[in-house]
Amino acid sequence: MKNQAFVLTLGVILISILAAVAISTAQQKSRTTEKPVKITVGEYQLSGPYTHKNLSIFLVHGKNTFEGKTFITLQEAMVQKKVVVYETKSVNELAIENVSNDDIYVQAGDIVKGGQQDRMIGVDLIVPRRSGKMPISAFCVEHGRWSSRGNERSTVFSSSSDVVSTKQIKLAAKRTNSQGGVWENVRIAQDKLSANIGARVNSDVSESSPQLAVEHQKVKETAESYTKALVSIVNNRSDVIGYVFAINGKVNSADVYGSNVLFKKLWPKLLNANAIEAIAELQKTEFRPATADHVRTFLRDSEKTKASEKDVSPRVGLVTGEDSEQIFFETRDRAQKDVWIHRNYIKKN
Repeated sequence: MKNQAFVLTLGVILISILAAVAISTAQQKSRTTEKPVKITVGEYQLSGPYTHKNLSIFLVHGKNTFEGKTFITLQEAMVQKKVVVYETKSVNELAIENVSNDDIYVQAGDIVKGGQQDRMIGVDLIVPRRSGKMPISAFCVEHGRWSSRGNERSTVFSSSSDVVSTKQIKLAAKRTNSQGGVWENVRIAQDKLSANIGARVNSDVSESSPQLAVEHQKVKETAESYTKALVSIVNNRSDVIGYVFAINGKVNSADVYGSNVLFKKLWPKLLNANAIEAIAELQKTEFRPATADHVRTFLRDSEKTKASEKDVSPRVGLVTGEDSEQIFFETRDRAQKDVWIHRNYIKKN
């Protein structure tokens, strides 16, 4: 019996050592995929501000980084039945399959509705044509539900018409990789929206769902006052590749794309999210408006941050640069000689 106990104990110790070595090796591999890189600063021109209430938009004008190549968005692909996003029953990972002959661009922050619970996509990803099932990072944005909702299927997701609407949620996901931080900032955003529109935005169907909150009739009506005033500012402008926005006079974030066509596809969805964030942050006191100089400084300082690159997939590389004031993300396409597809700038404070 003593010999058996000794052998059992020795086996447990050996397994623990092997597990520790495996974890250390995996961590080392993860570290070695990150490498210092130099960011090539784009030469942008700005126009604006175009302002409605407490939301100001500065358009970014520049050259396309890639010509003759476009992507369909996740929203388009889901409407056209060209992609399937599968529930995996893992909170922080879904599976995605492109069943079409088009490349699909998925952006971090996109909300997919349905499954066991609504999720936000955690990374920018290019899903190549006829991809087969691929894993994709995700975060739960609906704390509490773990079953089908209404007539929705629990095994797949039904739509992706919105994107998360506050920089705090994006930072919790993209910077700190914190599921708890995502849930907490969803709750804060819902509370702020409820206070500023004078009605409870939490749905009785699922109180924690930010997707259902933005579908609240009064939220939709208030957001439409912003989007109707601002959505047309990109019309007939073939050199607009992105924008910077400010709320209450403070620069918030920017999204810039390597293609005017791709930007214009995403613009209504992005603007609606900005409008909802502006409503949540609406203040009664006066503020000094943001200026073009503020925006230029923000973009320039973000691009000067010390940056490193890691692989998201065999096709996609992600460059991240950060300092105490801002964080910068650049998505690169390996299939197009590492040309950048999307740049996201976030003012941290």
